[in-house]
Amino acid sequence: MQDLTLVMAQLDPLVGDIPGNTDRAIETVREARIEHGADVVVLPELFLTGYPPEDLLLRPSMETRLRHARARMAEKMVRDVMVIVGYPGRREGRNWNLAGVLYNGEWLDEYAKQALPNYEVFDEQRYFAVGSEPLVVEHKGARLGILICEDIWAEAPVRQAREAGAEILVTLNASPFHQDKPAERLALLTQRASEVALPIVYVNQIGGQDELVFDGGSACVDAEGELRVQAPHWAVGLMPIQFVRERGHWTPQAGETDPEVAPEENLYCALVTGLRDYVNKSGFEGVVLGLSGGIDSALSLAIAVDALGPQRVHAVMMPYHYTADISRQDAAEQARLLGVGYEVLPIESMVEAFMETLADSFAGTQRDTTEENLQSRCRGVLLMAISNKKGLMVLSTGNKSEMAVGYATLYGDMVGGYNAIKDVYKTWVYRLARWRNTQSPAIPERVIERPPSAELAPDQQDSDSLPDYDTLDAILVRYIEGDMSAEAIIAAGFDRDDVYQVVRLVDRCEYKRRQAPVGVRVTRRGFGRDRRYPIVNGWQPGE
Repeated sequence: MQDLTLVMAQLDPLVGDIPGNTDRAIETVREARIEHGADVVVLPELFLTGYPPEDLLLRPSMETRLRHARARMAEKMVRDVMVIVGYPGRREGRNWNLAGVLYNGEWLDEYAKQALPNYEVFDEQRYFAVGSEPLVVEHKGARLGILICEDIWAEAPVRQAREAGAEILVTLNASPFHQDKPAERLALLTQRASEVALPIVYVNQIGGQDELVFDGGSACVDAEGELRVQAPHWAVGLMPIQFVRERGHWTPQAGETDPEVAPEENLYCALVTGLRDYVNKSGFEGVVLGLSGGIDSALSLAIAVDALGPQRVHAVMMPYHYTADISRQDAAEQARLLGVGYEVLPIESMVEAFMETLADSFAGTQRDTTEENLQSRCRGVLLMAISNKKGLMVLSTGNKSEMAVGYATLYGDMVGGYNAIKDVYKTWVYRLARWRNTQSPAIPERVIERPPSAELAPDQQDSDSLPDYDTLDAILVRYIEGDMSAEAIIAAGFDRDDVYQVVRLVDRCEYKRRQAPVGVRVTRRGFGRDRRYPIVNGWQPGE
């Protein structure tokens, strides 16, 4: 009876760090050989550059650096292990998304990705030429058909590999997370495996890169599409698969699988991972955020502590006349619960100084949101000063519902380097806060139960100027992610005035979102890479 040990290397590369990623690959294969007796080790898509490398691919020195990296791998890689790794490369004057096969110091062959995604966050057609040929390599009697990420979502490359003689399909991936994506992937693997009656090995990246976050969940399904092995989500590591040849077919043996978790836990882990990698890979000492006593900053603080540890998180309460006593109390209580550094910096004197300076300019005008925004902008100045002095990144705390309709202040509460909840709707903010408290006390219950308020005016509540959040979010999901027209949303049962108010706000506030910090993308269509609208335009909402 023949057998084959294939190890899925679920790793977190740093984009652009070709020498560091190369060293990680060498060490990973050595570890896989020692710990698991690996015959084959598979690393993710474009691992040597990290994913997505974007316009780094256009740098003239890219090919030289990759040539040195591949030479180093050939020299230093442990022997008797076949390594399949992703990287970009140039052929015939064009860039290709490649998977290279290395064995005993020799690069045996390369496969060029055929299906280049050009939707949502992907724009691979900007950088790469389209491959056309299958690649099947043999090792220890097993014929491995190599695919790269989107190839598995397209039917043709899968069938082409089967027709070329593949007995096991191996796909290298850098598949970013969004809500429901893990289940979609497994459903796809089941479908593809059953279509061609071959087992599939699916190796995915882990970690955060700017606004993208990768959840891992590398997996193997058998020829019937049944899940046999799955690596944990949200964790770097090696996961072995034991293949046995039985009755002329290679069959993956049952191994470890990752238990299904609540959607709140999956989403929360995405936010923690995205923030942790952004701060650590950028070299910040930690983060500072304004802690208002409200739900958004409370959830953001909990995420920051879980991502970085309390010693690297600093919270600042910046009260003004309209800050309720319970907000002060709840902010202090949460800081105590989570053990973070905490200080109170009143802003009355700052606001009054601004108002005195502006008195002549404002003469003859009525008080409006301008004065409210000054409060927020004073807070932004303080947070940026602390950031500059202490090397802490400012973590902004606005949710997706607010970012969508512009319920935020430029150069005020929008100040920051990153926003962990930028792509989280308000209704999900509450769900995540409640879920987090089931793990350990983190957010005072009163913060979750209170009506939300910006506290920039007496007795102010969000509902004074917006539909209730259940209604608002339902409209936003349809308009932003579903691309439904205003009239189509109204036909789905929503109030006409509410719908037109919301869609006009979304359209009008594109200029604000362009100036907002990046944040973890967790929905099918986040603001940023995959929703790009003109700032100045004459489009009218309607049909």
